[in-house]
Amino acid sequence: MRAGGVIAYPTESCYGLGCDPRNHRAIRTLLDIKQRHWNKGLIIIAASVEQIDCYIDREQFSMSKILQSWPGPTTWILPAAEGVSHYLRGIHSGIAVRVTDHPLASLLCRTCRSPIVSTSANPEGKPPALSANGVRRYFGDKVDLVIEGQLGELERPTPIYDGVSGKR
Repeated sequence: MRAGGVIAYPTESCYGLGCDPRNHRAIRTLLDIKQRHWNKGLIIIAASVEQIDCYIDREQFSMSKILQSWPGPTTWILPAAEGVSHYLRGIHSGIAVRVTDHPLASLLCRTCRSPIVSTSANPEGKPPALSANGVRRYFGDKVDLVIEGQLGELERPTPIYDGVSGKR
């Protein structure tokens, strides 16, 4: 990932595609692989709140409710810090973030010493891949690395809440 690669890895409910959120070229490659338009935005996952601090504007909301759900399988849309890439935000003013408790996904963030992009491993409009083989069937050699591992226990994608209003 540090060299701009795109990886696939297990998350709480399905396989995800990820890359370095600071690397615009890698993000564009990921979006091309997934056939996803940039304007939708992406989720970033982290191993700790500290890893996402530079991506969010804490002055616009309270972290108390959010911290009660983390680490865990809850994604929050929070006001984005100034300068956060439109490739991450899409056409939105906020950014979707999660401090994951999935052991492998969290380990990836700790190993990389940064958050990583996390979007479901599927071409736009197809169901998410639930296995490493499913990722390979969808993308072949377009993904630089497929990490095999167990999915979390969720049957559906993580719920997404607005961090300012609290609404789902």
